[in-house]
Amino acid sequence: MESVNVAIIYYSATGTVHTLAKAVAEGAEKAGAQVRLRTVAETAPKAAIEANPAWAAHREATTDIAEASHDDLAWADAVLFGTPSRFGNPASQLRAFIDTTGPLWFAGKIAGKVFSAFTASNTAHGGQESTILALSNTFYHWGGIIVPPGYTDPVQFQSGNPYGTSHVAGDGAPGEIALQAARHQARRVVDTTAALKTGRATL
Repeated sequence: MESVNVAIIYYSATGTVHTLAKAVAEGAEKAGAQVRLRTVAETAPKAAIEANPAWAAHREATTDIAEASHDDLAWADAVLFGTPSRFGNPASQLRAFIDTTGPLWFAGKIAGKVFSAFTASNTAHGGQESTILALSNTFYHWGGIIVPPGYTDPVQFQSGNPYGTSHVAGDGAPGEIALQAARHQARRVVDTTAALKTGRATL
């Protein structure tokens, strides 16, 4: 199999998306990929963070996670973005990072890469699908190749979201079904990217 570099770039306030991101990383590594797990910079006011104990605690607990850079995007063959749903859209922290990538796009260093996305919302109908679709708008502009999980594994009929792994944070931490779905999504991304690289090498 062609070697595959996978960047997992995410934002998580209280830890739900972080948990999904770790499962995505695990799935990608087990599929044979080289993995970079990266978070994006926090842009929320300190007062807002400190007003939410779970938010503050998660910030303190994840100081060892490196911050995403343009180099991570340039290095990667495939990128999985993770974000909470914010009114049916990606979190502003993730958007702030994405909005800095114009120079990479202009230089043609993003086109042709594989992209996928995962998310969480507080409620069952809290904008999970629209958040992933909103990220897909960016992937179209980048000339990316979008790889969703679809219904390509039995776990997808339990998790129920063919757009990308998602979780209802109001129900507690992600359970085994969501974590299995995250691992499967990563494996599908790695396998598809490897096949794509093999095909390109024979052209």
